[in-house]
Amino acid sequence: MKVLKQKRIDSTNVTKNPLLLEIQGDYPGKYGGPVNINVASMTEEQKKQYYLGWQNNRFNQFVSDLIPLNRKLDDVREPECRNVVYREILPRSSVIICFHNEAWSTLLRTVHSVLRNTPSKYLEEIILVDDFSSFPHLKEPLENYVKKLPNVRIIRSQKREGLIRARLLGHREAKGEVLTYLDSHCECTEDWLRPMLQRIAENPMAVVTPVIDRVDETTFKYWTFSGPAINIGVFQWDLTFNWGPVHRERRKAIESPVDPIKSPTMAGGLFSIRKDTFSKLGTYDPGFETWGSENLEISFKIWMCGGTLEIMPCSHVGHVFRGSSPYSWPKGMSELRTNGIRLAEVWLDEYKEEYYKRLGYVLGDYGDVSERKKLKKDLNCHSFDWYLHNIYPEALWVKNVVIVGPLMNKLSGTCFYIQPDDTLAMASCSMREPLLYYALTKTGEIRIDMRCLAAYDKIIVITCSGNRGIEEWTVHQTGHILHLSSNRCLDLNQDGKVILNKCINTPSQMWSFLRLEKPQKK
Repeated sequence: MKVLKQKRIDSTNVTKNPLLLEIQGDYPGKYGGPVNINVASMTEEQKKQYYLGWQNNRFNQFVSDLIPLNRKLDDVREPECRNVVYREILPRSSVIICFHNEAWSTLLRTVHSVLRNTPSKYLEEIILVDDFSSFPHLKEPLENYVKKLPNVRIIRSQKREGLIRARLLGHREAKGEVLTYLDSHCECTEDWLRPMLQRIAENPMAVVTPVIDRVDETTFKYWTFSGPAINIGVFQWDLTFNWGPVHRERRKAIESPVDPIKSPTMAGGLFSIRKDTFSKLGTYDPGFETWGSENLEISFKIWMCGGTLEIMPCSHVGHVFRGSSPYSWPKGMSELRTNGIRLAEVWLDEYKEEYYKRLGYVLGDYGDVSERKKLKKDLNCHSFDWYLHNIYPEALWVKNVVIVGPLMNKLSGTCFYIQPDDTLAMASCSMREPLLYYALTKTGEIRIDMRCLAAYDKIIVITCSGNRGIEEWTVHQTGHILHLSSNRCLDLNQDGKVILNKCINTPSQMWSFLRLEKPQKK
């Protein structure tokens, strides 16, 4: 990418609209700083609002409400980004923000940050897609407020659609050549959009994401990621998204801090894509329910069907990452499983078995996928094996697996389980839970996707590093699992904790992988 000193292009939105003017003086959260509050010193009414904000949003709405909608952020880009020459003529983008019962301050801070940090010549419109919100502030008050802002409009669903279909409502309504999707609790930084539009102008089949920085859910401090701290999107074999480091071989292809970074997958909430490219790729599977797996489906499609998926290091958008969702769904996690099965049936080819093992081969009714398979054929897409070898070879460890399944202790009859916070526990072997399924590899790893069982003075779970010392195990015919470097065995103590002990002939040290048999078709 050509780099040369160039005068900054200002957004005319700011100079024309008094609601968007920069706030003078000091205020909470200025320059992305944290806002710390003492709950103990609050009045009873303030405490009520504080706890209600957490309940409704799973982030600190009380603090968010203290921060102005126009808060000024530091320019978090690398110095080289400020000297990039962009084309004068770039495609115009519709920015689509889907929301359901979002807090006023986070939703409108997202909108304000788009308007304040985007040259108006590149911004076609902002579309707010209301997915059947019930909060009163998102009705008439929001309608009245956005009338005062340039190029902002609201479309509303007539029933709860879920994130996937809400995004498709925006897709159908958008007028821009490019669609840029944002979540409803984001903060865009200076000149965030042009790097993505430039890349799409260079390659119409490019799908691009910003660097997704973190806005702390408690203090709303803006944490930025740059250089080696930028992670790429990957996936696990239970078909969940994760972040992964840019390994040495990938980093070799990056010549400068402004170069796009190829990413095997994306988180799915923040990205730009040409509207016609999105349509050509079949948007999202219409059989998907509510949310989940749509980000992996589009990621696989992009790479397998002639596109590229890249992170633009000169584009930064902050996002409030919540520890849990404040919303509930009638079908619960079954929707996520159904979406994953549809994804596997269409796009994973023979590798779908890796996912099905982790479901215990309990698939249920996932609907008709023939039209999606036809789309794949019509687009002349590559195989998933091609994707693994060319885009994400790190996932090929599954070809080196001896056995996969729950790891049961003979004494207790329970199985080894990694909890979501990576602590170890024992659980019922009948649980239909991917975190229960371990894979023993030919190189002696005991893996749960990207993580490995390891031991120092205690059993831990770490990101697999290939360290044969702490991550290497031998499974004996007796059922003993020996940690080679310490010459000690996995043991279940009287407190139900998994420990390392001197190897002896006792049922508490005897383990077995429960084989998962694929049901025979009748």
